[in-house]
Amino acid sequence: MKMKKVLKCTATLLFLLVFAFGCAGTKSKTQSEKNAARDSVRTMTEETLTQLYQKEPAAEDAVADAAGYAVFSDFGVKVLIMGGAGGSGMAVNNATKQETFMKMAEFQPGLGLGAQKYRLVFIFENPDAFNKFVTSGWELGANAMAAAKDEQGEGGGGAGAVTVSDGVKMYQLSDTGAIVGVSITAAKYYKDDDLN
Repeated sequence: MKMKKVLKCTATLLFLLVFAFGCAGTKSKTQSEKNAARDSVRTMTEETLTQLYQKEPAAEDAVADAAGYAVFSDFGVKVLIMGGAGGSGMAVNNATKQETFMKMAEFQPGLGLGAQKYRLVFIFENPDAFNKFVTSGWELGANAMAAAKDEQGEGGGGAGAVTVSDGVKMYQLSDTGAIVGVSITAAKYYKDDDLN
């Protein structure tokens, strides 16, 4: 009986969490609100890259030499056996400097309780990987994350990063800028139609 009550509470909280993330972007924004949202994402991107370069100086050359990069800020909540997160960010094509504003949604099964905020930096080593991420959206499944290869021993631009697919490396930073082990279980990245 007690377990049923716990599961019912967990399901209710998870529903509210998903509902909150789903409704966050449904109201149409004014032009000034869109500009403010874009500026906020740009500021977050610059701050995140600065933090990354301070912790991992070789990452600066890796980002500069890449076909493109993407930076996301993510806020997640975990209650008992389920968790989820949502966030926003942008992808930048290094050749054209074009910015594409994006959103992300994440699912985190497993035990836990609490909220966490972190940032992600993706480095796309070739134009195909970057274009696929931006134009088609991208799903990072649990299997891909389980197979992510730790590259801390490689040195150079790969130090501290993990390879999450062909031509794509990723750093995960805490909200204080520390590089942390990748904990994403499954995530979807897609264009923010409201800001592009």
